[in-house]
Amino acid sequence: MAKVVLTHKSSSRYDDEPGSRYHFPRTYLGFVERGVGDYCLYYEPRRGGRASYVAMARINEVTPDPSTPDHFYAWISDYQEFVAPVPFREGESTLLKDDGSVNRGQFGRSVRLIADDEFEHVVLLGYGPVLQAEQPPQDAHLPPGMAEPIIEFERPIIERVTRRPFRDRAFAQQVRLAYDARCAVTGVKLINGGGVAEAEAAHIRPVAANGPDAVQNGLSLSRTVHWLFDRGFLSLGDDYRILKTKNGLPDGFDRMLNPSGEALVPANEADQPHPAFLRWHRENVFKG
Repeated sequence: MAKVVLTHKSSSRYDDEPGSRYHFPRTYLGFVERGVGDYCLYYEPRRGGRASYVAMARINEVTPDPSTPDHFYAWISDYQEFVAPVPFREGESTLLKDDGSVNRGQFGRSVRLIADDEFEHVVLLGYGPVLQAEQPPQDAHLPPGMAEPIIEFERPIIERVTRRPFRDRAFAQQVRLAYDARCAVTGVKLINGGGVAEAEAAHIRPVAANGPDAVQNGLSLSRTVHWLFDRGFLSLGDDYRILKTKNGLPDGFDRMLNPSGEALVPANEADQPHPAFLRWHRENVFKG
């Protein structure tokens, strides 16, 4: 096994689906096969992207594309986006020459191998804001020499960031930021006295159904709306129109909805709900 970098952009002509499959030509088959069973990085190129590493995932298997000769699918799981995109200069040393200029030959490859230590460095930077928030504070009120030293058991970075509680915190932070902590269905933004937003981060396609921890698979919803969405009383069309069941909604609920009848989604297209996840919710959860 080996760790690899997969180049992906939202406007790709390949048959990709976020967090589910990566479509590629035979040119990269050997590299992708070496990555089966191991983690990979997703990289967005500058053209149509952020010139950064944006997510990590696991490659489960590779199968031929039955409809396109000499093309293959890498089937992906455990996809999780970084809280902070990581510039490529922080990652693969092979992309840079000794003088600091870019190695165009290596950079032009859509799939590349990456060393374990460089992979872990990218992951550490990608989740830096959440990891820093987990650090216990020093006790500044005790006299010098009286405070107990903090002994932290440092788990390997991959083990730390792939645990479900950590992934939930990172996902919630990303979704709230993308939606400005506002409920997409009601348009209401409530912040309590402690500075915590009332809106919750909801997965459109649940984790239990192999839904990825990606902003495009998330919605910022108030607690009540989140409950209704998860139980299929609400859904969204591909045009973000709010869909409702005929029965089961609380009396007067319509008065809480955005007057336009559409969900408020981020202006950034890369953060807007992906049609594949919305379709899955309508077909598998919505009771309409």
